[in-house]
Amino acid sequence: MALSVVLVDDHPVVRAGIAAWCAAAHVPIKVVAEGSELSVALCGPGRGADVVVMDLLLQNGRPAYEELQVLVAQERKVVVYTMRDSQEAALTCMDLGSATYITKAEGQRHLVKAIQAAAADIPYTPPSLAGAFGSDTRQSRPVLSVREVEVLVEWFQSESKAMVAKSLGISERTVNTYLDRVRIKYANAGRPATTKAKLVARAVQDGLIALDEL
Repeated sequence: MALSVVLVDDHPVVRAGIAAWCAAAHVPIKVVAEGSELSVALCGPGRGADVVVMDLLLQNGRPAYEELQVLVAQERKVVVYTMRDSQEAALTCMDLGSATYITKAEGQRHLVKAIQAAAADIPYTPPSLAGAFGSDTRQSRPVLSVREVEVLVEWFQSESKAMVAKSLGISERTVNTYLDRVRIKYANAGRPATTKAKLVARAVQDGLIALDEL
């Protein structure tokens, strides 16, 4: 089945360009709805789309952080696609739970791959976001124990929690306990990571693992 996407952007020419890229993708991506307001992703065909591609600056000119929070609260997979090449904006969107953050300068080369990755719940880090991660000096990083980091990194590099348990000589239940602790710590720090992809993004941001180790 084709992946489905809804486009939220106040520039019709941008929406048309994204739709053309999706139509030409090797793995089919179907644009089921598009518009300039968040409602297009919350009602009608857009409500069931696999991925939401959303501009960060909509009609009122302010960063659409509240709109992003609404989508994330509904467990939607959101790719932020914007003209704003800003470390602060990128990290804020990732902290709020977006699947990834892509500048419009990065365009077709990365957007289609990002949509496909978000639908599969796989991390995708384009160059601008990698740069933002690499220079992140904020103090909102939770303090993880050595064992929590060990379990976390092993999980990123393994196909299953069962493999993590076997590699570290612990039970699968213990693996889940450590991962739950890590998620709680990130949630308490105001940086929730409810999926593996989001937890990978947090770990890369915080220097716990490098992109070339994934």
